[in-house]
Amino acid sequence: MSTRTVVHIDEEKCVGCGLCIPKCQEGALKIIDGKARLSSEAMCDGLGKCLGSCPMDAITLIEKEANEFSNRKMRTADDKPKVQTHLKKEARSMEKSGCGCPGNKMMNFDEPLKTDSESTVSGEDIEFRILPQLRQWPVQLSLVPINAPYFQNADLLVTADCVPFAYPEYHHRLLKGKAVVIGCPKLDNKNSTIQKLTDIFSNNELNSITVAHMEVPCCNGIVWAVEEALALSGKNIPLNKVEISVKGEMK
Repeated sequence: MSTRTVVHIDEEKCVGCGLCIPKCQEGALKIIDGKARLSSEAMCDGLGKCLGSCPMDAITLIEKEANEFSNRKMRTADDKPKVQTHLKKEARSMEKSGCGCPGNKMMNFDEPLKTDSESTVSGEDIEFRILPQLRQWPVQLSLVPINAPYFQNADLLVTADCVPFAYPEYHHRLLKGKAVVIGCPKLDNKNSTIQKLTDIFSNNELNSITVAHMEVPCCNGIVWAVEEALALSGKNIPLNKVEISVKGEMK
């Protein structure tokens, strides 16, 4: 063993989203028990190409005693297909398992909405049903795949995560017919948010973008992030801004 640079993963920060896996050219990272882990220190080249892919900043490089990097032979022209085959196998495994976490598995809700998912609101002389309008999973910005099929030719709703709680007509007036991503401009990493939105805008043909935010000052950050990402993407996508009051009214 010798002292060298290897990847370190902070398990408390890691949410198991799996975004780091495709960035590891050596196939050294795996999702195990819902967390990203090094399958073998000997497979880690220590270059850190996976660092920028983590939305939670859970990946760093450290100097420590570790086994010598043993994957160099796989970088030759003759053996390069071995790495590619390994990575494709990992990608298929992630797709089936939802990156190791059932809550992260990507789903596109193409089937008709079922009546047993309806919410019934009753009064003395009126009754009506509200159908759920969510068309995909996941919805959290840090977890959605950049090239998810539900983004293609979609109207995208970018929602501050307090909006669905405050606005009672959220499903019918805002979410209906749209793909959606949610985030918190106060708690989420600003640079990661802008980068993820930029990648989504750049890699998909979106028909429109709606950003829904609360009236509180800090929530304007999600509007700014969308505007910055749209400018960085170089796309000319129609942008609609919706503000919701803390009393649940659209302003």
